[in-house]
Amino acid sequence: MKRTQIELADGRELIYFDERDDAVRDRPDLRDLLPPPPASQLRFDPLTDEWVAVAVHRQTRTFLPPADQCPLCPSTADRLSEIPAPDYDVAVFENRFPALSQRVAEEPAEITPFTPVRPGRGRCEVVCFTDDHNASFAGLPPRRVRTVLDALADRTTALGELPGVEQIFPFENRGVEIGVTLHHPHGQIYAYPFVTPRTRSMLAAARRHAERTGGNLYADVLAAERAAGERVVASNEHWTAYVPAAARWPFEVHVAPHRPVPDIPALDDAERDAFGPLYLDVLRRFDGLFDLPMPYIAAWHQAPVRIDRELGHLHLQLFTIRRARDKLKYLAGSESGMGVFINDIAPERAAELLRAA
Repeated sequence: MKRTQIELADGRELIYFDERDDAVRDRPDLRDLLPPPPASQLRFDPLTDEWVAVAVHRQTRTFLPPADQCPLCPSTADRLSEIPAPDYDVAVFENRFPALSQRVAEEPAEITPFTPVRPGRGRCEVVCFTDDHNASFAGLPPRRVRTVLDALADRTTALGELPGVEQIFPFENRGVEIGVTLHHPHGQIYAYPFVTPRTRSMLAAARRHAERTGGNLYADVLAAERAAGERVVASNEHWTAYVPAAARWPFEVHVAPHRPVPDIPALDDAERDAFGPLYLDVLRRFDGLFDLPMPYIAAWHQAPVRIDRELGHLHLQLFTIRRARDKLKYLAGSESGMGVFINDIAPERAAELLRAA
């Protein structure tokens, strides 16, 4: 894989990850752009012990442009995009409308004694999986999935070295039902200046399990699911894809390496090669459930950058809000108000349907 880093017209970084060693990526960004916005504001909610980002500049971000105005397609003589090159394999760049960034203009003033405020220091990046606007991740070849995984490993390592960054979260949103604002196949990476609420909860459970048994909680759960087999959708020598026994979403699959590792950079070559074929199989099963493109979120759970790394176990959580061909799962009163999920499909039935898809 060849890695080439350039600077966009407004000073943001862009990195090409090419599968050809002879790829030339020297075309400059010729656009006339305003400077990137300053970092957002983080406000602490004392009632939930959580940080909330207030990023008002994101109201003006690009929203579902037509294909001939897509900012993630390669640049042409007639239209300049976020990608200056006329083609690319995988490209990663700083988000033009970031929720978090290193561009801190000034320290925010206190709101109340109970609501600490600080800059939204961190970083948000866009990961373009292919230059083909009409493609999907499920349609990529295994070699491209390996390139994407290597790019995520590169960025996880680099972002973890930024000042104040505590957690790296790569993810993909797919489908207007999920809320995507660009159709081009892409994902994102958030580098948070704190450990997220979901991860804090999982680490607390893992810590209690380790103190009680000496084991790694996720590894023990994975072993139990592999032994039971009822909720396993697919597996190979290095990875297993299974529906969690307490799945929150109508169709939810965890894709986990058999060897406990804290993050993507810790995967070895064999594990990285084995991920693509299995994950592509699962994605195609999602699309085959109702014979239409499935909206989904693919969320990489990685250990924090600096603490509790021994408690983590890397895994990808894939889930959809579609519960039937013509029905979506909305986060209504119980889920949104109280955080208590009510699943309409038994996890065992979901696994059965996915195996048959």
